[in-house]
Amino acid sequence: MKKGQVLEGIVERVDFPNKGIVKCEEGNCVVKNSLPGQKVSFGINKVRKGKAEGRLLQVVEKSPLEVESPCPHFGSCGGCSYQTLPYEEQLKLKEAQVRRLLAPVLEKQEKGMEEIFEPITPSPVQFGYRNKMEFSFGDEVKDGPLALGMHKRGSFYDIVTVKQCQIVDEDYRKILDCVLTYFQERNTSFYHRLRHTGYLRHLLVRKARKTGEILIALVTTTQEEVELSGLVERLLALQDNQAEGVQSFAGAGEDEENKEVGCGKLDGKIVGILHTKNDSVADVVKSDETIILYGQDYFYEELLGLKFKISEFSFFQTNSLGAEVLYQKAREYIGEVGAGANGKPDKVIYDLYSGTGTIAQMMAPVARKVIGVEIVEEAVEAAKKNAELNGLTNCEFIAGDVLKVLDDIEEKPDLIILDPPRDGIHPKALDKIIRYGVERIVYISCKPTSLARDLEVFLEHGYVVERGTAVDMFPGAAHVECVTLLQRKNT
Repeated sequence: MKKGQVLEGIVERVDFPNKGIVKCEEGNCVVKNSLPGQKVSFGINKVRKGKAEGRLLQVVEKSPLEVESPCPHFGSCGGCSYQTLPYEEQLKLKEAQVRRLLAPVLEKQEKGMEEIFEPITPSPVQFGYRNKMEFSFGDEVKDGPLALGMHKRGSFYDIVTVKQCQIVDEDYRKILDCVLTYFQERNTSFYHRLRHTGYLRHLLVRKARKTGEILIALVTTTQEEVELSGLVERLLALQDNQAEGVQSFAGAGEDEENKEVGCGKLDGKIVGILHTKNDSVADVVKSDETIILYGQDYFYEELLGLKFKISEFSFFQTNSLGAEVLYQKAREYIGEVGAGANGKPDKVIYDLYSGTGTIAQMMAPVARKVIGVEIVEEAVEAAKKNAELNGLTNCEFIAGDVLKVLDDIEEKPDLIILDPPRDGIHPKALDKIIRYGVERIVYISCKPTSLARDLEVFLEHGYVVERGTAVDMFPGAAHVECVTLLQRKNT
């Protein structure tokens, strides 16, 4: 194969993450955004050490597995990869990907893949599962009308307006349409990612699955002065139960006719509308300053009987019902923690990479103390407040890098729970974790390739994998979570 060639072939399988392995006469090539069984046309854009990578040009023939996508934006929107596969086929695909990655690791111990690895656990809901979406402003084609949605597949600049996105519920779609219509009527500019000029950047919407509370944040630059009180009125007019709030807020120029513009009433309740100012050159959602336009800057969600206060940038699993399944599986793997002679919990549990402390609080009732370590200070403060909210007094949360913080904690762990970011655990931090010599470690991973790499190290240092499974938190998309139980040998 040579760079620049255009070839055709059949997709034999899809490896994590979303890497289609295409077989053709000239050899095998990795082509992203393809599905097993498809005949595809692709252009070779990289050849190195006998390995080729190509860019998908066209699906010449659909896979026999494919069905009609429930989302009209599939194919143009870059948000989902597997929506034309029936859900049972998505699950088979993801489980097979994880098994291929972990098999070379597990074959080095007595218990192999078939004894250890359990069938994949599906998400409780396939559609409308996300509790957070970051929509981008832009145009779908150069100099086209204002769009609000997701990046077009394979494009850094073009935006697809996703008014019928299926991985969020109807409230997100109504809010998106309301905000887009409002700014289209006013010909408001969007931030151009190449020229670094313009006003509108992102729309962040978060909605609690259990409480129905909604937090909305409009992210803009400070390059223009735009009156936003009318937008607040429009949004509040989407729900009957805040009609009085709309009336009391009025006074900035929206007439009664404009108040009624929208696309139906919301099922949830708007508790806060924020204006976040961001003049960063990078195309990320961040805050230089945040102003509360209405209500408050947080909302509440419930998970496994616990209540969590969540702000605009709080880390929280994006599939609330799926998170309950994931954490229940982790709790099952942890098993009996045990108690002291007086019958009271006497174990110290480390929750490393603890985020907003969800796992730590889940373990608090069966531990003498839970110590959470998280590098994001805002997440640590949120974890402290959430523990207080749930009446938990035996949780301690420390802000800092796990690699450095472990040296300063005096109380040693009896059990460790790991939930690192996508890149996995720093090798030096991994060495410190292993040296504690705890009997059991539960490792939750959002990137199976990182998990496979780290498991190799655990096995080299006296641990074995006792149980493992994949948990699908992202139906329609290529991502998958994993949970594994590691047991120290000869204990």
